[in-house]
This record gives sequence, structure tokens and C-alpha cells, in this order.
Amino acid sequence: MSIVEVQDGENLLAARQLLAEYFASQDDFLASRQLDLTAARRREVAALPGEYAPPGGRLLLAREPGGVAAGCVALRRLEPATCELRRLYVRPPYRGAGLGRRLTLAALAAARAMAYDRVRLNSLPSMARARVLYGELGFREIPPYRTPLVSGVLYFELELVSSNAWLERLE
Repeated sequence: MSIVEVQDGENLLAARQLLAEYFASQDDFLASRQLDLTAARRREVAALPGEYAPPGGRLLLAREPGGVAAGCVALRRLEPATCELRRLYVRPPYRGAGLGRRLTLAALAAARAMAYDRVRLNSLPSMARARVLYGELGFREIPPYRTPLVSGVLYFELELVSSNAWLERLE
């Protein structure tokens, strides 16, 4: 499995498809809270790489050796020294093999290479496995850094310069 930065062409098309699947996977949860984000999500997919483009962001894609896209993750700038990890998604057939971890580690390495000091993220209550991963990598729960759209959203932060938990997993 290779992880590549999305810029254009086939990788951009694959990232759009993955992001659309990611959003579709949340439809029932959002509908249960009477939220309709369809229009905003369509705009985000159409605008890719959008706010995830360099120099402040990255959009990463995991591909099988045969070229099938298996997952993605994105970074975007929040503040001069802080970025946000977003849109971590692994297609169901590829789950359970550590691909989410690999994508997250690649995103953290990219954030460090872009000279960010910290990475923030938020997670829906239904994303228990992702929250376990974030804890293993050294993320700590923090107060909301934005107004939550739904109740129960948890917020996390990793200090890249002071935490080595995630870095040790790269070696």
C-alpha cells in the first residue's frame, strides 16, 4: 500500500470518490440529529483539494499496488502553528489492517514537515476505533476549538514538538 499526496488527475478523482463515501457513511448519524449537510459536502468534494492544498494543507491517498484507492486523510491550516487533521477514511474492505494508523502517521509527518507545532481534530461519538488510535498516538482530549454542529463531538490535540508517541511509531 502506498500513500501519495493528491494534486490532480486520477488521485484527485479517487479522493473525491473516497470523500463522497466518507460523507455517505455519516448520513444516518446526521439524519438522526436532523442535520442536512449535503450541499456543503458536495461543494467540498467538488473543490478538492481546496483548503487541503499546499502550502498550508495536504490531501493524502492510500492506494493498493494495483492502483485501487483504499483510504484518505487531509490536513488544513487552522492557525499559523496549528493544523487540523480531517476526513480520515478507510474503505470497509481495508479496515482492521492498520491503514488508518498509516494514514494518520503520514499526515502527522506531513504536518511536522510543514512546521506545524500542533495538530487538532474532532471525532463523532460513533468513531470509537478512531478515538482509540488517536489516544495511542498521544492525542489528548481538549475543549472544543470550534462551535460543535452536533452534540457529543470530541476534540483532540497533539503537540508535535513535545510528544514522541506518534513519532516512535514511524520508526
